[in-house]
Amino acid sequence: MDWDNARIFLAIYRAGTLRGAAALLQIDQATAGRRLAALERSLDARLFLRTPSGYVPTAAGELAYAAAHRMEQAADQLQRQMQGLDHRLSGTVRVAASETVSAFYVMEAVRRLHAQHPDIRISLTAAIQLSNLTRREADLAIRNVRPDSPDLIYRHLARREVGLYASRAYVEAHGEPRPGTAFAGHRLVAYQQSVLPGWSDTFCGEPTGNGHIALEANSGLMLIEAVAAGLGIGEVPTHMARRYPDLVRLWPQRTESYELWLVMHGDLHRTARVRAVADAIVDVFDAEGE
Repeated sequence: MDWDNARIFLAIYRAGTLRGAAALLQIDQATAGRRLAALERSLDARLFLRTPSGYVPTAAGELAYAAAHRMEQAADQLQRQMQGLDHRLSGTVRVAASETVSAFYVMEAVRRLHAQHPDIRISLTAAIQLSNLTRREADLAIRNVRPDSPDLIYRHLARREVGLYASRAYVEAHGEPRPGTAFAGHRLVAYQQSVLPGWSDTFCGEPTGNGHIALEANSGLMLIEAVAAGLGIGEVPTHMARRYPDLVRLWPQRTESYELWLVMHGDLHRTARVRAVADAIVDVFDAEGE
């Protein structure tokens, strides 16, 4: 079974279309189709039903997925273990974090890292969605959820507070909301429901049912910018709000909190370049706590 063909099969299985698989693997759609046809010929089996809504796995396709998935896990494990023996302070390290954490912490960590190790290249994915470290979508991740996988190792970075904020111009124009009114008469800024379901149901413990959602964002950084621009009231991490002098904290007695964790796969924590990046990130968080 050709691993390259199996890899493309897995991408089609997960994406549901040739186009989606081609985008995942950064190949052209025709190549994906040819590789799938070659795999089906080699197995003498039809792996997908071609339907108007996409590729649906057959019974043979489900069996093939189980086998190909084990191949993928073994290949990923081999790569991680080989990386774990790498003592060079050069090469690429893939880091995954949210946009806000990337902007407020990772950029400073990379600046410090390059002052000592200029040959380390950072590939940064800034998104709220969690990267799969086992499938090597990232080497390091900063998450607000502590992992429970035994394959992952982690370190607590910080506990952060979230408060309710609006711009000074918004408060002057609309006043402050009254507790217990569910933000009646006020505009709100929130995450998109598809990104964080239920996030906009309450702000700092206050129901939002009487407020008007003026803007939804899929990015924490854009959410902060929207609040700073006076588009409405929103929840903002207090340490980030300090960088926006025109933000006004509302109801300072009300607060929420979240944790931040640095996570990596156990096979990679001895890789020199990965360790150097992890140390730089930890140093940035430690410096802010001093």
